[in-house]
Amino acid sequence: MSTASASSAQDSRAPRSILLRALATDYDGTLAHDGAVPETTIAALQNAKRAGLRLILVTGRQVPELAKIFPQLAWFDLAVMENGAVLYDPKTGGSELLAGAPPSEFVKRLHEHGLPLQLGQVIVATWEPHETEVLEAIKEFGLELQVIFNKGNVMILPSGVNKATGLRKAAEKLGLDVSEVAGVGDAENDHAFLDVCGLSVAVANALPSIKKQVDMVTRGDHGQGVEELIAWLLAQKDPTL
Repeated sequence: MSTASASSAQDSRAPRSILLRALATDYDGTLAHDGAVPETTIAALQNAKRAGLRLILVTGRQVPELAKIFPQLAWFDLAVMENGAVLYDPKTGGSELLAGAPPSEFVKRLHEHGLPLQLGQVIVATWEPHETEVLEAIKEFGLELQVIFNKGNVMILPSGVNKATGLRKAAEKLGLDVSEVAGVGDAENDHAFLDVCGLSVAVANALPSIKKQVDMVTRGDHGQGVEELIAWLLAQKDPTL
């Protein structure tokens, strides 16, 4: 295995011979810092798209809230939303549910406990330290649900649904294998999808557990790290760049 140039990453265990045709990126903490994406990162995404890389967003967010703050969502070939539960096509504006929502009685019980909730088409989300009440409600109703953490966020989803299952579906729709996808992320809920990518990357601000898992760690944090990754990927496509 070879090492990426010092300008693109501080560590790499990625083989250069791998064929990478797509970039899958998390949003918060990866592309975005405090919800905003730098102009230089937006320009890098444009460069990637012009060079023929397919773009896949993989996020825990819901479509309406993200579309309001990130109009460049329309550039992406597909978006895996709600942490793998929804597949969104920016070209058509259509969404495909990849799982069923929890029963209304369960959500009502969380409301009765006074939990602050965000409700998507499938996902139910709250914040730490409310995971205890969530787990108690799951047990009470005998539901096959899982709790996924994301830097203080507590996401409730059907068992087996995560960013990896969503990415696999997106790759299939685009005629890709996940081994042809470079993935980049920063937090607990990114473990699953980074594990299945042909190249896994962590931005510099990622959790230590993520950095230990991946093939490459960028020098820059947040969007700057994604810019480095894109430059590295384009250099693999055209060594003269």
